[in-house]
Amino acid sequence: MGAIPYKALSSRVIGCANEVHRVLGPGLLESTYEQCLAHELNLNSISFRLQHPLPVEYKGQRQDCGYRVDVLVEDKIILELKAVEEIHGIHQAQLLTYMKLSGMKQGYLINFNVKRLKDGLKSFVI
Repeated sequence: MGAIPYKALSSRVIGCANEVHRVLGPGLLESTYEQCLAHELNLNSISFRLQHPLPVEYKGQRQDCGYRVDVLVEDKIILELKAVEEIHGIHQAQLLTYMKLSGMKQGYLINFNVKRLKDGLKSFVI
């Protein structure tokens, strides 16, 4: 089976996030949403890695600076999960930094602490 195009993969991933939010609703810990999203991605045969380490290249050497991508989907899309009152610039900067360091072109900032998930979803393409 060939690689899933970005648009189709993105749609499937957002569908999984919507299902998690539909079932759980807002108000839980970020780690809960992460584990349930992982289960939903598995159910939909989407490969991913949780808490994927993201080293920094500095003068030809890899440095482990403690960065961890919440969910790396099929080595194509970064998901930065939140369960916060509101998204701030620092959250967006975090995702954009991860995208830059990893070379990933697409990322989603997903805040599960909202009434409707579409209000907590931001897409980034660089």
